[in-house]
Amino acid sequence: MAELVFDRPEYYTNRECSWLAFNSRVLSEARDKSLPLLERLKFLSITASNLDEFFMIRVASLKDMVHAKYTKKDIAGMTPQEQLAVIGEKAHELVASQYSTYNRSLLPLMKQSGIEVVTEHEKMTKKQKEYADQYFHDNVYPVLTPMAMDPSRPFPLVRNKSLNIGALISKKGEKGKAEFATVQVPSVLPRIVRLPDTDEGHKCVILLEQLIERNIHALFLNYNVVAACPYRIMRNADLSYDEDEAADLLKEIEKQLKKRQWGEVIRLEIEEKMDPKLLKILKAEFAVKDEDIYKINGPLDLTFLMKLYGLEGMDEYRYPSYKPQPVPGLQDGEDIFTQIRKRDILLHHPYMTFEPVVQFVKQAAADPDVLAIKQTLYRVSGNSPIVAALAQAAENGKQVSVLVELKARFDEENNIIWAKMLEKAGCHVIYGLLGLKTHSKITLVVRREEDGIRRYVHLGTGNYNDSTAKLYTDCGILTCSEQIGEDATAVFNMLSGYSEPKHWNRLVLAPIWMRSRFMNLIERETQHAKAGEPARIVAKMNSLCDKEIIAALYEASAAGVQIDLIIRGICCLKTGIARISENIRVRSIVGNFLEHARIFYFQNGGDEEFYMASADWMPRNLDKRVEILFPVESQELREQVRHILQIQLEDNVKAHVLQPDGTYEKIDKRGKVLLCAQDYFCEEAVRTAQVESEVQKSHVFVPAEAMEE
Repeated sequence: MAELVFDRPEYYTNRECSWLAFNSRVLSEARDKSLPLLERLKFLSITASNLDEFFMIRVASLKDMVHAKYTKKDIAGMTPQEQLAVIGEKAHELVASQYSTYNRSLLPLMKQSGIEVVTEHEKMTKKQKEYADQYFHDNVYPVLTPMAMDPSRPFPLVRNKSLNIGALISKKGEKGKAEFATVQVPSVLPRIVRLPDTDEGHKCVILLEQLIERNIHALFLNYNVVAACPYRIMRNADLSYDEDEAADLLKEIEKQLKKRQWGEVIRLEIEEKMDPKLLKILKAEFAVKDEDIYKINGPLDLTFLMKLYGLEGMDEYRYPSYKPQPVPGLQDGEDIFTQIRKRDILLHHPYMTFEPVVQFVKQAAADPDVLAIKQTLYRVSGNSPIVAALAQAAENGKQVSVLVELKARFDEENNIIWAKMLEKAGCHVIYGLLGLKTHSKITLVVRREEDGIRRYVHLGTGNYNDSTAKLYTDCGILTCSEQIGEDATAVFNMLSGYSEPKHWNRLVLAPIWMRSRFMNLIERETQHAKAGEPARIVAKMNSLCDKEIIAALYEASAAGVQIDLIIRGICCLKTGIARISENIRVRSIVGNFLEHARIFYFQNGGDEEFYMASADWMPRNLDKRVEILFPVESQELREQVRHILQIQLEDNVKAHVLQPDGTYEKIDKRGKVLLCAQDYFCEEAVRTAQVESEVQKSHVFVPAEAMEE
């Protein structure tokens, strides 16, 4: 038999095409007629937001490569120019599908459900027109700044992602060439404007740009408005800075953030009814090619649908909001350090509340026996209780060290504000390591106790963000394991002082040796399979695009290792390749919560190992970020993690299975008991909380003196 080769380009899927396929899976939720109406609107809004970020970062990066004449091929054997051509074709198809879903399915359904979105302002009732015009003059007109372009006034700066209305205007009473003018739709005003209800009692709304378009003549009193139409641009937002030359990284990033507003235009969205002369001006001024122009049949920027999702009085058209449940075994009001000493605690968000993590930091901040708190912050919420607790801890005289990752994409500005605030409170703030993003999620609390110093550690797969913890599925562990505590101290010493310890106990760090650990774990399963021993890998993550890891998985599959991958987003691995990946199954779960946890299981010939991590199997995570892989060692917690993986593998409602041709298909549910993993975990958490509540009620507290009597 010929020797198998595992690194041929045809065995891999292009990363960007795989991401577009993921966004199509999100769009399929918007097209799912079994979902409540407003849930479908939410998913459509998410696809629009996703696509914006994809263009600003991934497409922008490829364009930079083309400009630099970079021709190196990707994992699937495609040059940057070839990737852009394929992306353009698939992105246009995706946008057409978005608006087909909106116009043909969701708009009529909204009208049936009592929500009318005005598509032609001329068709409003007399009462609605009067209200709309009055609203414009009272609330909108004073905010607008129309800008004309002529020989004395150059083309104005149009901000990234802003919605604008372009117009052709000609002076009244004069014949001549029409001039260009533009007005930005102000983001400080609500984009959705409620109008008086229709005679049938329907809730009626109009978009702000339509109100402006309807009254645009008021902005150009001495001119005739020949044509007016909304447009929107996307600029290159992929920040680049030379960290070696940046004496102060914070100032350098602040400077680069401003450049996002005038980066190269990589995408122009227009309403398809736009006057050709108007389009010609925009095309020339923004220097965009035809393939980068998206002619839209409907309102630009569908992210406004998330506002419709929140409409009051429409609860029947969305799922009831889920309230995260108490963590089993954790007692409210009892000292959290006492509880951690009893046993390691597994957290599974958002099914279980994020509150124990907040309380962990809050109690540490107030506890006189706590000497030091050390934490990494990548993305935090707008009004973070964790950041407030860290500041309070510093003010209470504790040693507080915080690594704030300034390079967290699209959170740079937010993190700069937090970093300055923490420094002002007296915290020692580190701005990350040179050339690396710190993406690990770790908190260390050092406490003085009767038997000496004890270290308490929280390790997680997701951010210290109490807001997204209600929307993202993540896992974490609270422990006071001595060996993990030692490793946690070593992590922070490395981050703050660049001192790498001689040995590590339990934690595995990237970029030092996480890649080699994963490769060894996969290779070990391969050897077990060759020896006829039990060999299985189950890995759950957000993305898989590392060629070395995929080749190792192919080799393991060829040796007989059974491999199940639960990958929400990008997957560059192909299934069903004869003799190569016949033993690999890939599923993607797209549901009400965003799947974000990273969990890894290796059967190891029966001596099973479970891990969790902040890292995906991507080159950036393994080679360019500080990440942490941590073991699940308690048998009780291992069984809980096994249960999480098993339920996700049994999901036949929200799971999409990767086919050998690269497409994803939902599972045929006919004749099967339906199992939606996310719903299952919600219901299980509620049941567990109810049982624990009943048990607590049945234990009547008897005072000690009464027992003596």
